[in-house]
Amino acid sequence: MDASNLVYLASFYLVFLLSTTLHEASHAWAALRGGDPTAYLGGQASLDPRPHIRREPFGMVLLPLISLVLMGWPFGYASAPFDPRWAARFPHRAARMALAGPLANLALMILAAVLIRVGTHSGIFVAPDAVGFAHLTESAGGGPMVTVALLLSLTLSMNLLLFLFNLLPVPPLDGSAAVGLLFDENTARRVQNFLRQPMFAMVGLLLAWRVFGSLFGPVFVFVVNLLYPGTSYG
Repeated sequence: MDASNLVYLASFYLVFLLSTTLHEASHAWAALRGGDPTAYLGGQASLDPRPHIRREPFGMVLLPLISLVLMGWPFGYASAPFDPRWAARFPHRAARMALAGPLANLALMILAAVLIRVGTHSGIFVAPDAVGFAHLTESAGGGPMVTVALLLSLTLSMNLLLFLFNLLPVPPLDGSAAVGLLFDENTARRVQNFLRQPMFAMVGLLLAWRVFGSLFGPVFVFVVNLLYPGTSYG
């Protein structure tokens, strides 16, 4: 494996680790603000990835590294604990906790897009002839900015993926809990009790994977064309 491949793999894992940590830390902070200190006391309300890794070492380290080497992209998972009694008592607060994770990914995606635009206007980056998940911008002058362009591309793409995927309204994804905000608290409580049945988790994940493939591509192209107005990638 040459040095460029190592840089690519390391960059991909670094972005995965940062994005997943921010996602779970946002869940933890939203829960704390809503009155549930469970994740905070467990160390998850932190941008330090170590407490998140300690909670889910397989999902945060082993699985993403194995999938990265075998498939070229990291697949993994993490979690932030919460008190189910608190969630049942305050379903709207629990829904806001669920929504906080995807919104954190959206914020990180927007930050990457802004940095790419600023770099493009400054002549540091240029729009590529063809775009891809890890290739949304290019360094205009080579050197270390090649790696920066890679990191920004991966950050935008991965956080768009995490934002969209986790917002799908099927259990056990965050979107299924966030739908509680559409109802009054009593109805939200009944909806959440229904969706938390174990049988729905596997069905929901299978449905999410089938739907997401057709959803992500068009949204990705739309976002890239917003990133470079006047272009027609896709």
